[in-house]
Amino acid sequence: MHSSFRRIASSDVRLSLTPRRLATRRPISTSSPPPDPAEPLTRPQLKTLVLGRYAKNGKFSGLARHVLASPSVLLAACRNLAAPSPPDAAPLPPPPPSSALLDSVSRRFSLSEMGREIAEGRFDVAACCVAMAPSRKKGEPLLLPGLKLKVLIEALRMVLEVVYDERFATFAYGGRVGVGRHTAVRYLKASVQNPSWWFTVKFDRQKFDCAHVSKLCKVIEEKIDDSLFIDLIRTLFECQAVSIELGGCYLGRGFPQESGLCAILINIYFNGLDKEIQDLRLQMNKENLKFESNENVSDSTSNVFYKPVKVYAVRYLDEMLFITSGSKILTLDLKNNIVKYIEEKLELKVDRVRTAIHSPTMEKIEFLGMELQAVLPSVLHPPMSEKAVRARKKYLRQKEVKALEMRNARERNRKKLGLKILSHVFKKLKCTNGFKFDIQIENEVNEIFRTWADEVVQDFLGSLEERYNWHRVLSAGNFLSLQRIRDQLPQELVFAYDKFQKEVDKHLSPVKAMKALKEEERREEEEKEQKYAEMTVHDLTRLCIRVDAPIGVVRKAVKMAGFTNNMGRPRPIKLLIALDDADIIKWYAGVGKRWLDYFCCCHNFKMVKTVVTYHLRFSCILTLAEKHESTKLEAIRHYSKDLKFLDACENEMFYFPTEKEVKMMGDRNLSDPKPVDGVLTLALIRLAFDCKPLHSCIAHFCDRTDVVFYRIRLLQNRLNVNPLNEEKWISGLGVIHESLNRKCLPVCPVHIDDLYMGKITLQNIDVGSFVDVDDL
Repeated sequence: MHSSFRRIASSDVRLSLTPRRLATRRPISTSSPPPDPAEPLTRPQLKTLVLGRYAKNGKFSGLARHVLASPSVLLAACRNLAAPSPPDAAPLPPPPPSSALLDSVSRRFSLSEMGREIAEGRFDVAACCVAMAPSRKKGEPLLLPGLKLKVLIEALRMVLEVVYDERFATFAYGGRVGVGRHTAVRYLKASVQNPSWWFTVKFDRQKFDCAHVSKLCKVIEEKIDDSLFIDLIRTLFECQAVSIELGGCYLGRGFPQESGLCAILINIYFNGLDKEIQDLRLQMNKENLKFESNENVSDSTSNVFYKPVKVYAVRYLDEMLFITSGSKILTLDLKNNIVKYIEEKLELKVDRVRTAIHSPTMEKIEFLGMELQAVLPSVLHPPMSEKAVRARKKYLRQKEVKALEMRNARERNRKKLGLKILSHVFKKLKCTNGFKFDIQIENEVNEIFRTWADEVVQDFLGSLEERYNWHRVLSAGNFLSLQRIRDQLPQELVFAYDKFQKEVDKHLSPVKAMKALKEEERREEEEKEQKYAEMTVHDLTRLCIRVDAPIGVVRKAVKMAGFTNNMGRPRPIKLLIALDDADIIKWYAGVGKRWLDYFCCCHNFKMVKTVVTYHLRFSCILTLAEKHESTKLEAIRHYSKDLKFLDACENEMFYFPTEKEVKMMGDRNLSDPKPVDGVLTLALIRLAFDCKPLHSCIAHFCDRTDVVFYRIRLLQNRLNVNPLNEEKWISGLGVIHESLNRKCLPVCPVHIDDLYMGKITLQNIDVGSFVDVDDL
C-alpha cells in the first residue's frame, strides 16, 4: 500500500478566533539550542516556593512572574508529562534523567524564552493550539493544546494544587492525589450507616460559558491576587484550549477533549457549595438532640438503640450524592437548599426530574458508574450454610492429616538416620575395643534411646483424641445394651460382645481427651450462639451500603463492542486481525484489566470476573484463530487459555490476567483506576508502508524514531451510532471526540504497550504528531 503523509495544518479547519497561526510539531532537528540551565523542582520544593508568595492580606501574589515563569517549575511540568503518575497501587515509573529530559525539551522549545513570555504576558495561547477537523461534514472541530501549551497547563495545575488541595472538603473526590473513585466507594461502604433517604444532583448538559468562567476567576481571586495568573486561565477558556462540560460522560476519563486542569478547576468552582454543605451538616447536628455522656446507652443490657440524624455527602467532580438518616421532610429541605445554591450562586442548570429523593432500601441509585443500595449486614456478610461448614471442616481436617503425615515422615526419616549412626558407631567400637563399651559412649546411647522413647510417648498422647473418635464410632448404635435384645441372643454372643466392649473402653476411651473434646464443642456452640445474637441485633438496628457493578450495562457494552453475538456467546472482532498477535492480546488485556480494577470494590465482583474470564478471553482466542485461519482448539493449544506468547528473546509473556490472578482479585488492594472507556471505545489498527517517514513518537518528549503508524477507529463511528441516543448507546459510557476518527499516530513500541495497557491515555500524547494518510 502506497501512502502519503501530511501534517494537520491550520488550513484544514477555519476557527472563529483571531487570525493567528496554529502551531504544529516539526520533525526533530539535529541542530538544537543549548539546554536551559534548570533542574526540575520536587513537590516539597514547589510547595515552599508557592508558600513563599503568601502575603499578609491572606492572598498569594506574583505567582505568574516568580513561580509559573520559573524554568525549574516548567521543567517539573515537563517531567510530569513525560512520566504520568499511575494509579496508587502500581509502582511509580522511573523518571527520565534530568539531563536527558532537558535535552529533549530544548529540541522543541526554550524554557527560558517561554518563562520570559509568561512573565511579560506575551505568551500566545491561540498559536499553541492545534485544530482537529471533524470526520463528518456537519461535525464540530476540536481544538487541542499543543505540547508547549500543555506544559503551561500542567504548571498551572501544579500551582493551583499547592494552593487549594489542603483547603478542599474531605468529601470532595477526583482530581486529587490518592482521593479518587475507590476512595469514595470505600467511604460509603465503611462510614455510612442507617440511611433513610438519598438523592443525586444531576446537571443538564451544559458547557462553561463566559459567565461561569468569570465567576470561576472571581473565586480564584479570593486566594490569588495576580491578574496575570487569572488572565492566563481566562485566555485558556476563550481559546477553547480548556473546556468544561457538565452532565457529560468524559470528566475524569482521560479523553483528549478533557484537560488535566479541568478537575481542579471544577473542585475550585464547587468549593463554595462544599462549604455550604458543611455548614448545613453542622447546623443539623446542633438541632438534633443527643444523649448525655453519663447515660450509658451502649450498655449491652440496655434495650435503647440511639440512631443520631446524620447527613453524608460525596462529590466526585460534577457527580454528587447526599444521604440522610432522618425524615423525608428533612431530606427534602436539604435538597431544596442545595439546588437553590447551585442555581442561584453557581448559575448552573439542575435536572430536577432526575434529582429526586429515593428510598435506599427500596430502590437502587446510580453513582460513579455503580449501583448503590442499603441492605442488612447479613446480606453483605451472610452466614455460612451447613454444607459450607461441613466442607470447611473437611478441608481443615484434610489439612491437619496432611500436616500429621509430613511430621510423621520427618520423624521416621530422623529415626532411620539415628539407627544408621548407631550402627556405624557400633561397627567402629567393635573394630577398636572388641565389644568393650566406654562409659561415656554408653551414656550417650542411653540418652538417645530415652529421647526416642519420649517422642513415642508424645506421639501416643497426641493420638488420644483420634482414639476417642474411634471409640465414639465403635460405640454408636449400641443396640446390645437393651435387655430385650440380650434375652433373645445366645449367651456366648452376649458374653463375647461384653468382653469386646470392655477392651474397646479400656484402649480407646481416654478420659482427658473426652473432656477436652466436650469442652471444645461447648465453646464452639457458645461462640456460634453469640455470633447469631450479634448478627440478629445488627440486622434489626443497622443498614449498610452495598455497591454493585451494573451487570446489565456491562453485558450491553460487551455485546455492543463485539465481544459476543446476539446469543451472548464470544465471537471474534475482525477489525483487530490487522494487528500483531501481541497487540491483539494487549488490547483485550487493557479492557479486561481496567474493568477488573474499576469494579473490584463491588459486591458482585464475581460476575464481572466471569465476564472477563469467559467473554473477553475466548473472544481474544477466537480473534487469534480467525487471523491464523485455525480452529479454537488449535489457538488454545498454541497460546493456552492464559494467552501467553513468546517475545523476541523466546521468553513467555503474559499480558492478559491469568485465571489464577482473576480468582485472587478482590477489594483488598484498592487503587484509583482509569476507566475502560478509552480502550473499549477505540481500536488502533496498524498500517503497513513501503518506507518509514522520519517521525518521532507521539508520547510527550519521546525522541524515538522507530515508530509504527496506527489508525484510530472509534466505536461510535464503526457502529454508526449517535452517542446522544440513550436507547442505542450505553448510559455512562464515555465518548471520544469524533475528530480523532481515522487519524494516524506514530507510536514507538514502548508507548504503544503503555497505551494498550492503560498506563497512559490519549491525554499523554502530542496532538501535533497526528497525521492524515491519503491513499493513492
